[in-house]
Amino acid sequence: MAYHVPALQNLIDKFASLPGIGRKSAQRIAFHVLNLPDDAIKSFSDAILEAHEKIHCCKICQTLTDSEICSICAQNDRDKSIICVVESPQDVMAFERTKEYNGTYHVLHGLISPIDGVTPDQLKIKELLVRVTENDIEEVIMATNPTVEGEATAMYISKLLKPFGVKVSRLAYGIPVGGSLEYADEVTLMRALEGRNILE
Repeated sequence: MAYHVPALQNLIDKFASLPGIGRKSAQRIAFHVLNLPDDAIKSFSDAILEAHEKIHCCKICQTLTDSEICSICAQNDRDKSIICVVESPQDVMAFERTKEYNGTYHVLHGLISPIDGVTPDQLKIKELLVRVTENDIEEVIMATNPTVEGEATAMYISKLLKPFGVKVSRLAYGIPVGGSLEYADEVTLMRALEGRNILE
């Protein structure tokens, strides 16, 4: 009979279900966790539970926060007339690392993808339109990833924004096609921002 410990296998399966974690990595993490002292395990599990309970979407930009409004939206020195539209909170973190962008953000929490069953009404697009309607917005930068889904989402939103007379630009292709903003370096993101184009 093969070696099998159901509780261990369940732990490995849980780690393997996380993005970017393969079976071998999941197994290594599981054995590492089993060797941690009880207080470290409790601290680790408490951190997961606390994050899950306290973190939610900012009521303005939809990025993740543990307050009503995120720290970026709360800054008075940000240029509130510019909104950079991104797919995920990880993309906000990537832009913030450049220290070059001083506008605000709007997180869609996904991209339009009919193949995956993701429709526009499942994204935070309505919230973006409300922001443009209710505030003095001069420019919306479409900073979705340069993939088929990213391009389709950018074009869809730009058409919705056209009646508002707001300038809609797209990141320049300093970001490689098929790449992810989360893994782009600061220089590439800075050049992409500087070379953004107007969407017609």
